[in-house]
Amino acid sequence: MRFVIVTGMSGAGKLTAQKMLEDLGYYCVDNLPIPLISKFVELILEPNREITKVVLGIDVRADQSFDEVQSALDDLKKKNFPYEILFMDSSDETLQKRYKESRRMHPLSPDGRVIEGIQKERAILKKIKSESDYVIDTSKLLTRELKKELENIFVNNESYNSLMVNILSFGFKHGLPSDVDLVFDVRFLPNPYYIEDLKEKSGNDKEVRDYVMACPESKIFLDKLIERRKKPAGYRNRLHRRTPQKRNACE
Repeated sequence: MRFVIVTGMSGAGKLTAQKMLEDLGYYCVDNLPIPLISKFVELILEPNREITKVVLGIDVRADQSFDEVQSALDDLKKKNFPYEILFMDSSDETLQKRYKESRRMHPLSPDGRVIEGIQKERAILKKIKSESDYVIDTSKLLTRELKKELENIFVNNESYNSLMVNILSFGFKHGLPSDVDLVFDVRFLPNPYYIEDLKEKSGNDKEVRDYVMACPESKIFLDKLIERRKKPAGYRNRLHRRTPQKRNACE
């Protein structure tokens, strides 16, 4: 039996994740009354049940205390019932934008500002987030990327690593990408664009790699980059690289 509890910030993609897991063969139940969680577990554990993969969706509601959820989970632990927690998260800015686009009010702030509801919810969910087995930030995640992540964790049983690195080359004259976390200016490296035989090739081609790495500065830069300390667990990073804009003395 694999029992997954899906929770997280309202608007972060909890329902989307549940639908994807349902497509992957999981039996999904959403917003089950908290007092019925233990009873529900007892039912699915009855002999001759064909259900082997279950997803239970839980979120913050204005009409119930989330402390009840923690009590229910503590009860499952006491009974040695194994479960996993998937926490769907997103940045405050992204959540506000999604609420604005959907014209919905936040469940914890129906008569106030959306940001107030987001802040209240984040404070309520702080404990369960810290205890979660998987935390997925959907702020910059495409739908297909989320599906792939869920498949890796809940179908392929691959080891989970919350570190995500996206490498992007861009022309600085067009401006810095809005979601950039780290920028490495490599305009001092040799630019194969100015070599006629390499102009139409990419960094996946051996000729381009050999040309760039022939410059001593390239090797020094690569060594220094590898030496950078690893980020702490749970950190999601987008690594960006500026596209060289001019020729270099190493050429």
